[in-house]
Amino acid sequence: MSFTPEEVLETKRMIQEQGLDVRTITMGINLLDCIDPNLDNMLEKIERKILSMANNLSKVATSIEEDFGIPIINRRLTVTPISLLLGSLEAIQELPLEDIQAFNDPLFHKYKVANPKISNEAIKSCIAIANTLDQAAKKVGVDFLGGFSALVHKGFTRADLCLIQSLPDVLSSTERVCSSINVAATRAGMNMNAVKMMGEIIHQIAMNTRENNSIGCAKLVVFANAVEDNPFMAGGFHGVGESECCINVGISGPGVIRNIVKHQRNSDFETLAESIKKTAFKITRMGQLVAQEASKRLNIPFGIVDLSLAPTTRPFDSVAGILEDMGLETTGAPGSTAALALLTDAVKKGGLMASSYVGGLSGAFIPVSEDKFMTEAARKNILTIEKLEAMTSVCSTGLDMICIPGSTPPTTIAGIIADEAAIGMMNQKTVGIRLIPVIGKDIGEEVAFGGLLGNSIVMPVERSSCEMFINRQGRIPAPVHSQRN
Repeated sequence: MSFTPEEVLETKRMIQEQGLDVRTITMGINLLDCIDPNLDNMLEKIERKILSMANNLSKVATSIEEDFGIPIINRRLTVTPISLLLGSLEAIQELPLEDIQAFNDPLFHKYKVANPKISNEAIKSCIAIANTLDQAAKKVGVDFLGGFSALVHKGFTRADLCLIQSLPDVLSSTERVCSSINVAATRAGMNMNAVKMMGEIIHQIAMNTRENNSIGCAKLVVFANAVEDNPFMAGGFHGVGESECCINVGISGPGVIRNIVKHQRNSDFETLAESIKKTAFKITRMGQLVAQEASKRLNIPFGIVDLSLAPTTRPFDSVAGILEDMGLETTGAPGSTAALALLTDAVKKGGLMASSYVGGLSGAFIPVSEDKFMTEAARKNILTIEKLEAMTSVCSTGLDMICIPGSTPPTTIAGIIADEAAIGMMNQKTVGIRLIPVIGKDIGEEVAFGGLLGNSIVMPVERSSCEMFINRQGRIPAPVHSQRN
């Protein structure tokens, strides 16, 4: 890949004046060969493999920053969904298989089955693995490690149940470990047992971390149609279809796109879309360069470039700011979904022409707490959860970093998850849900997380109950368009 002097100067301006950066360089590591029935052996294998693969990741990222002048904000790891490793452990095999079958299928027994009881020994095993991952991430100098995950869109294994039930302890006791649970898929439908359980788990995590604004919930994403090569947190994991190890890069340039939009105030929509597309092409080329250089220096295959626009708390680094520069008075006003659709589509079109390996989520993130203009719109009650839900039908992720009252019932949390997952399932797209019920806070109160997570405001939630609906058992069937063979 070669660059002209003009391209180099233009990229330099984007970095210095408009906040262009590589948001994350993420190494994905397969841990399936660490499976062992003995917990101590498994822990040793996991640590040894992460240290051997990722020992130079941070150093290489720094060397690329220095050589090319391109900021790389985060260094991260993703690993194989940990639930796939757990099944061999004796403590987890002790859970009666009949209980799992009854819980997965209400027709297996004629009576309703409560959540199967998980032994303390099994939970301790999950916590021990999470602690090992956390320490390994610290030793190799990465910010976060994603993959303490389970995919339960069609049903639970014993290992899945153990991992999910351990999350309140894991996410309140570890620093770098992130988790994701996939509860729905277009081809499989929606596991409503899992949806109900995640409402309860999120509430428990919020309680466990209530001294710190329930921040543990920020490290958990509930997905529909989760992707296997996502370099962004908290939803990243290294899928089973991936290679032994690879490098994925997530780029981000809301400030660059916003600058272009500001200079197109009198343009028609076609011209505006074309300008965004051309700019996304240039941004993605930079990400491709970093990914290939990291791959070469680490001697590890290049995976994908995720070209998502990921905002930060910096005023110019805002997706909502882009929408408002398109002509909206405030994000959340009528026209917001259409503006976001134009933005997301143009970014994807430009990126796809710049790299043969575009993946991850790719598009535009709309995390409320991480985007200053989103927070302001929520404070004015112009941007509501219902409007955000509509906007997620066209962006690359879902309801992200939304603070809700700590008194919100678990069934209501589950109902919000079900609504958002349904959008992903019916529209054949990936959506994520990252809700934070802030214990002790109510509607309109300020919440300060600090750092990249920013500050937010507690948003109102519809009080009408969905408890009877959530308490039904089983799966919502896959939509008719899932049958595409």
